[in-house]
Amino acid sequence: MNLLCGCMGVIAALSGYPDQAFIFMLAGAVFDFLDGFAARMLGAHSGIGKELDSLADVVSFGVLPSMLLYEIMHLGGAPLWLSLIPLVLAVFSALRLASFNVDERQVDGFLGLPTPAAAMICGSIVYIAVREPSCFLARWCAGPAFVPLLAVVLSVLLVSGIPMFSMKIHKGAEKDPGLMIRRTGFLTIAAIIAVTVVVMRLNWAALVLLVFVVYILMNLVLAVVPMGGGSSRGNS
Repeated sequence: MNLLCGCMGVIAALSGYPDQAFIFMLAGAVFDFLDGFAARMLGAHSGIGKELDSLADVVSFGVLPSMLLYEIMHLGGAPLWLSLIPLVLAVFSALRLASFNVDERQVDGFLGLPTPAAAMICGSIVYIAVREPSCFLARWCAGPAFVPLLAVVLSVLLVSGIPMFSMKIHKGAEKDPGLMIRRTGFLTIAAIIAVTVVVMRLNWAALVLLVFVVYILMNLVLAVVPMGGGSSRGNS
């Protein structure tokens, strides 16, 4: 279902409906979460499941967000060569997912930005820009620099190897106080963002965008000023 949503999202994006494509991306993320949650709770891990998960993620969280960035530039009248720069995101997403499959360190956390996080940032920005054409994000996306720069920065973060905490709960796993503090702090900030978005009547996609931007900033700060405890092993 994740892969199917990714394919439908690509069709929507290239058909001139990037806002609808973001909805398919969100649906794919839900199926991806439920799949992993069920596998962890039931202990139903398998080699083929791991490979299929990454293959589906390449489409839903690699190809699809790069198509969204391409389309928003194309719709804005950018030159073809400039519109193609965001495709690097698909390449680096594939590298990120492939490295995860062979990296045994990533069990309880991530090394590098998870592909769904990068995809959600791209998708939410495009959704807001399409639905709110007078906002500053729409103006930025219409320019020649913001979207290519966004794609390059996210691509670097994907393969950076920076330790990033995971919100995934593993059945029977030993509790890590440091990780619990990170998760609690992140959820608290996310709740504050949600209330702010509702009170200020912002576009709902702003919640998605701000939450994942905060996730990146928190991990960058923690990489410079690490807390005790916690592991840099994870899933993607």
